[in-house]
Amino acid sequence: MGNRDRLIEKVHDFLNNEKLFEHSLAVATTAEKLAFEYDYDRNKAYIAGLLHDIGGVYPNNERIERAENFGIFLLAEEYKFPLIIHQKLSKRLAKEKFKITDIEILEAIECHTTLRANYTKLDLILFLADKISWDGGDNAPFKGGLLYSLEDSMEVAALYYINFIKQAGLKVVHPWLIDAQTELSDRLK
Repeated sequence: MGNRDRLIEKVHDFLNNEKLFEHSLAVATTAEKLAFEYDYDRNKAYIAGLLHDIGGVYPNNERIERAENFGIFLLAEEYKFPLIIHQKLSKRLAKEKFKITDIEILEAIECHTTLRANYTKLDLILFLADKISWDGGDNAPFKGGLLYSLEDSMEVAALYYINFIKQAGLKVVHPWLIDAQTELSDRLK
């Protein structure tokens, strides 16, 4: 059994949730494909994709307490909408439980839901892979436009998605998402 197979097995056992595991595998595969298309390390993209949602092992009603116990700094928006906290929890668990030391992988995991300013290529790959392999199934209302925008570039696709979800009426707009939107808009001018 290779390293990848062992990691897949560990993630499966850790999550103990088939739907979340299947989503994680789909994101890992999509991230690997995007990495190939955009000349990035496919293995790093796959690992980031596989581990991106491991913080989802904690239910929303436990995420604030878990984050505080781990010493994770939370923003006001995260207290209002604890679902978002899973990205920070995932980073912590990837480091502690899965012994990931690659900072680029850890930081991409940390911002996979919101993106952030000063994003890296891996941040974009994981952010988009998560949306392309949306855990709500293939009926994502943004998917067609996202894939069409991806024909231009990852940046165009990321900005398309952010604009779409903001117009759709997010419950809480995370400051990292606003920062990413501003940076993407400025870069694409």
